[in-house]
Amino acid sequence: MSAVRRVWLFDLDNTLHDAGAHVFGALNAAMTEYVERELSVDLAEADRLRRLYWNRYGATLLGLMRHHGIQPAHFLHHTHRLPGLEERLRTHPHDRAALKRLPGRKFILTNAPQAYAERVLEGIGLAHLFDGVIAIENMRMFGHWRPKPDRRMLARVAAKLRLPPGRCILVEDTLVHQKAARSLGMTTVWMQRWLRSGKRAQEVGVYLHRRPVYVCVRIRSLQQLQSVP
Repeated sequence: MSAVRRVWLFDLDNTLHDAGAHVFGALNAAMTEYVERELSVDLAEADRLRRLYWNRYGATLLGLMRHHGIQPAHFLHHTHRLPGLEERLRTHPHDRAALKRLPGRKFILTNAPQAYAERVLEGIGLAHLFDGVIAIENMRMFGHWRPKPDRRMLARVAAKLRLPPGRCILVEDTLVHQKAARSLGMTTVWMQRWLRSGKRAQEVGVYLHRRPVYVCVRIRSLQQLQSVP
């Protein structure tokens, strides 16, 4: 693949930083509290709905919109405020060097909101290395929100970049997103650096030590991206 005519699409959480260490717990708590407050349910039911909608639709927000009429901007604002976020972020100087050396345009492709993504990128010192952020607010088509792993949205991203999907490389920690991208012909890179045993059992327990057919490359560091064909 020509380095000049390739585009890298990077997930953010657990791909470019260790969100599982601190951020995901805070996000899950904020979303559960939001559901409890806005739907007037108890804490256990709020947690159940958060998990149910995430598993069913790939994003808790989509279930809340579909079944409860929640306004997305309101949800995203109140669940991603996360006071003290920057102090909890961790990265390494080697990551900045690896991204700087990587040829081709680079974009963030995340189901998180724009403001959160920008805060994280600034906090880990990588913002200047990316050509743009494609956040969940940018994943609307014909009046519908279509975050990852929606194939239509992924195809539209490639079209907007004026490249066929085969010229796009998705670097991502979530297998279901990889599967959708590969079905379009994208090169898929599975970042395993921050996967933990006991978390997301399908991915970690089944596939951590072997490669699914829809994953082109497995990596544990950004330095390994130099060898992606």
